[in-house]
Amino acid sequence: MNPEISPKELRQLIRNKEWTIPTSGAARGCVQANLVMLPQDEAFNFLLFCVRNPKPCPILDVLEPGQVEPAIAPGADLRNDLPRYRIFVNGQFKTESEDVADIFNDDMVSFLLGCSFSFENAMMAAGLPIRNIEESKNVSMYVTSRPCKPAGPFSAPLVVTMRPMTPEQAVRAVQITTRFHLTHGAPVHMGSPAEIGIKDLNRPGFGDSVTIRDGEIPVFWACGVTSQLAVTSTPLSLVITHAPGYMFVSDLVDEDLTIL
Repeated sequence: MNPEISPKELRQLIRNKEWTIPTSGAARGCVQANLVMLPQDEAFNFLLFCVRNPKPCPILDVLEPGQVEPAIAPGADLRNDLPRYRIFVNGQFKTESEDVADIFNDDMVSFLLGCSFSFENAMMAAGLPIRNIEESKNVSMYVTSRPCKPAGPFSAPLVVTMRPMTPEQAVRAVQITTRFHLTHGAPVHMGSPAEIGIKDLNRPGFGDSVTIRDGEIPVFWACGVTSQLAVTSTPLSLVITHAPGYMFVSDLVDEDLTIL
C-alpha cells in the first residue's frame, strides 16, 4: 500500500486492475466515497433517504442519468475506477466484479457519499491508532439495531465502522472527526456494542475483525454501507454499489470539507 500515491494515479492503477485491495490508507488526505448506482425512477427517493440520514449518507456528488465522470474527480469513470463492485438484481445480491462498464446503462443515476476513510489521515497525524491499517485488514463494519429514517420504498438499520482505542484517544478522536461532517463526522457510539445491537465484535457484518487490546474500547462511526442496505431494501431491477472497503477515491482534499 502506498499512502503517498495521488488519487489520479490510484484510479489508474485500479482501472488497469493493478490495485485490487481495499482503499483504507491509500492516497492519504484525499476524500474517499461510497458509490450507489440505481434506476432514475427511484433516484429522488434515494436522495431523500440520504438527506434524511446525513450521518451515514452524506452526499458528495450526484450525477445526471447515464453520466460516469463525477465533478469531484475530473477524468474519472465510475464504471471501472473502484477496485470492486457489488451487483444486485431485484433486490438480491448477484455477484461482485472489478468492472461494471458492461452492465451500467443510461438510465442509472450515480451517488457518491462520504466515507470515514477520509478522516484517517487526520487521526493518524494526531497519533491515533487505525487498527485495520496496522493489521493490513479491511475496516470492521457492523449492522446495528438503530433504524434510519425511511424515504419512499427505502429503509435500513444504521451500519457502523469500528476502531478500537483507549478512552483518552477516543476523546481526541471525537475532537478531530467532528469537523469532517461530510465524511460521517464524530462517532455515534463508544463502549458497549450491545447497546447498539452488536452481539459479537469478532463477527462483523462486513470487513474484517481487528485486535482490541487491553484498556481499549470500541469506537463506532456511521458508515456509508448503510446506503447499500437501503437501496436493496426494495426489489429494484438493477443496483450497483462499491464493495465494502473498496471505495472511490476523489480529488477532494479532506481538510477542504471540514468545518471550523
